[in-house]
Amino acid sequence: MMKQKVVIKLGGSSLQNFGVLQELVTLVAGYRHLKYDVVLVHGGGPAINQELTQRGIEWKFINGQRQTTHEMMAVIEDVLANKINSMVVNNLKAANIPALGLSGATANTLLCTQANAELMQVGKVEEVNVTEIEKCLRMKRSPTPVLAPIGIGAADEKYNINADWAAAKVAIALQADQLIFLTDQNGILDHDKQLVTHATPVQIDKMIEDGVISGGMYTKVMTMISALNAGVQKVRVLNASVASEILNPLRGHEVGTLLIPTAVNTTTEVFTYGQAN
Repeated sequence: MMKQKVVIKLGGSSLQNFGVLQELVTLVAGYRHLKYDVVLVHGGGPAINQELTQRGIEWKFINGQRQTTHEMMAVIEDVLANKINSMVVNNLKAANIPALGLSGATANTLLCTQANAELMQVGKVEEVNVTEIEKCLRMKRSPTPVLAPIGIGAADEKYNINADWAAAKVAIALQADQLIFLTDQNGILDHDKQLVTHATPVQIDKMIEDGVISGGMYTKVMTMISALNAGVQKVRVLNASVASEILNPLRGHEVGTLLIPTAVNTTTEVFTYGQAN
């Protein structure tokens, strides 16, 4: 019988915090204990900013995405695929969780085209080749793949990919049951700045229309809805500092925002979310 799969995306800003890394370790350990295959995708924006600044390289954002020159791409790949990826892998291994670092550029895992000419080396994921990820999951002790969001083009050129989209595309390709976004925000907030604990794409569309969801969260919910529409059953966004709480059958429903395809009885969700089938 095939294992259930969960894809977890850890935001770059959360990686600066040791407590958050410990929460991630606890969450991964919890899902592995429940016999899930766990795949991690990480960001790294703040670390990239720091490295570019140290090297005297200027950059700008266009509609929330970093315009990426060839010179910057080499720095971004080094930060994401080497430094951050190794840090996440080492934190998991230190907790006796087997893990293996991967780049989306390895074995055409994240095959890209240029998103648009103005953004330069920013990639749009056209195809996900899950061979390396699945090979990793089938290895002895099933190490958790930790994927850096670097893409590769038809001519072997490298691309900088939005990590939210990378995670969503990987979850779709793996036919994952769940996709979790760990961020520095508590979840999706309503017009009164109160947490929305459960939502459907229809409700999210209304919130966007009303201007309640905008900015960085707008991009994130677009990836979340894309995953739901492609068959991922549950997508959650929550604060990384309380990540492991979603495995608590008594408190899990109070943490973050859970997106599901259509409205359900949320009372049952308290007891079923995160449990092994």
